[in-house]
Amino acid sequence: MLAYPNIDPVAFSLGPLHVHWYGLMYVVGIGCAWWLARRRAEQGRAGLTAAEVEDLIFYCALGVILGGRLGYTFFYNLQAFIDQPWIIFRIWEGGMSFHGGLLGVFTAMFWYGRKLKCGFFALSDFIGPLVPIGLGAGRIGNFINGELWGKPTDLPWAMVFPGAGDEPRHPSMLYEALLEGPVLFIILNGFVRKPRPRMAASGMFMLFYGAFRFLVEFVRLPDAQIGYLAFGWVTMGQVLTLPMMLLGVWWIVLAYRREEQPSPPTPLPRGEGSQK
Repeated sequence: MLAYPNIDPVAFSLGPLHVHWYGLMYVVGIGCAWWLARRRAEQGRAGLTAAEVEDLIFYCALGVILGGRLGYTFFYNLQAFIDQPWIIFRIWEGGMSFHGGLLGVFTAMFWYGRKLKCGFFALSDFIGPLVPIGLGAGRIGNFINGELWGKPTDLPWAMVFPGAGDEPRHPSMLYEALLEGPVLFIILNGFVRKPRPRMAASGMFMLFYGAFRFLVEFVRLPDAQIGYLAFGWVTMGQVLTLPMMLLGVWWIVLAYRREEQPSPPTPLPRGEGSQK
């Protein structure tokens, strides 16, 4: 059994303002994605100008934060919201949903893609390989918070988490940090090193994130306010993730059947009147 490090969730305080590690992980994830996106734009691999990349990352960041909070509230904590609607603003108390954040990012890319007249998938193929940076950082934030722990186990790397009783448990947030972070990053960025049909990179992201999340849910305890949805093992995370995997497979098949032009480094198609 490994000892849980018991890191203070508050990284530092400035008077009454407490800055949490979990929030800093969002800053790290978004900042690193912005840096890598800018670098690829400067290398001509994005089909976007540096200014367009900055705008895209900004809108996607808004989508992550707003969508993540709304998604958690409506997918995982609806009754509490009905009882106390103002809890939706208590971001400092935690509670973010990946699937809500994903919908928020989709909304941002759909809107910005229309503005640039380059299409949704032109942007999603570019953004998808950058997302694992933030996903991995966010799961490290979950670990520091000592939340989203797993089921009891006698594996040698099990940990006793504060507030989870005396039983050693799966550090499921570290499993997700590894799979959704470095492993997914390597898969996606290795895939896009060669020209791929439009939509294929987006499909790969949906498929592999969905598969990793679906598998980890088997050893991760469901949210207490929801519990298991069916058969004593089906979780809300799996219910929300299964359509992702199916959609990812469909996008990949459709991409190769349509034999579209390769993704970046080929410049994105632009309509008249688009930003220059």
